[in-house]
Amino acid sequence: MASEDKDLVEILEEHNKIDIAKYINYVSAPQAGAIATFSGTTRDTFEGKTVLELRYEAYVPMALRCMKSICSSARSSWNLLAIAVAHCLGPVPVRETSVFIAVSAVHRADALDACKFVIDEIKASVPIWKKEVYSNGEVWKENTEFLERRLDLGKKDEIWNEKEIEVEVERHTRKSCCGAKVKVIEEGDKK
Repeated sequence: MASEDKDLVEILEEHNKIDIAKYINYVSAPQAGAIATFSGTTRDTFEGKTVLELRYEAYVPMALRCMKSICSSARSSWNLLAIAVAHCLGPVPVRETSVFIAVSAVHRADALDACKFVIDEIKASVPIWKKEVYSNGEVWKENTEFLERRLDLGKKDEIWNEKEIEVEVERHTRKSCCGAKVKVIEEGDKK
C-alpha cells in the first residue's frame, strides 16, 4: 500500500459495536464529492424463521490481510480517496450492524462501485464465518458469494468427507439482496 493510501480496516472483538460516524469521518475529505456506505445489519427473519442474532467468528490475522488486499484491489480499479471497513465478531442482535464500509472519492460512480466491490469481495473471500441463531435452533451459513466464486473457478464438484457432493445454485426469480439459494446434494440423495 502506498503511503498516500488512506485505509482503515478493523475487526471488532465481541460486544464492540460499530461506530458508523467514526468510519464516515475517517473517509471524509475536502476533495470528496461522494461517500458511499454499506451497513450490513441483522434482520429478524430468514426463510420464515425468526432470527434472534447472528454470531461471527474469524481467523483474524488472515481476515485482516484479505480485507487490506481487497482495499488495495479497489484502489487499483477506481480513483478513491479513502476506505474504511469494520466487521464485528461475536453476537450481533437484530437491527445491529455487523459489517460497515465507507468509501470516499471525488466522483460518486467510483465511490459506489468500489463500495459494492468491497462488500462482495469480503463475503466471497474473507475467512469470517456466520451462524444464524433462530428461536428454534441455529445453523452455520456459507455465503452464496463464496460458493459462486468457487463455481466460477471450475470447482463445481468437490470430494468432501470421502463423499462426492454437488452444489446447486438457483437464482431467485425476484430481485433479492441474497441473490441465490444454495442447496447441497450428497451423492446418495441424487435421484
